[in-house]
Amino acid sequence: MQTKNKIYITAAELSDMLGVSVGYGYKIIRLLNEELKKDGFLTISGKVPVRFFEERWYGLKEHGDAVERMVR
Repeated sequence: MQTKNKIYITAAELSDMLGVSVGYGYKIIRLLNEELKKDGFLTISGKVPVRFFEERWYGLKEHGDAVERMVR
């Protein structure tokens, strides 16, 4: 799956990428969207921004062209 030019990722795409069921992909998206809502962002059911998913799942944050691992 190429997410470079995509803004949102769907449950089916998460399912393929992570090797989990589509239902579990929806569960992940619901959790991430709840987190976004708590921070005051608008969300779309069944989709989550690719950058936010990558940041939360892999701990990666983009800075310009470089991708750095976040330290928590």
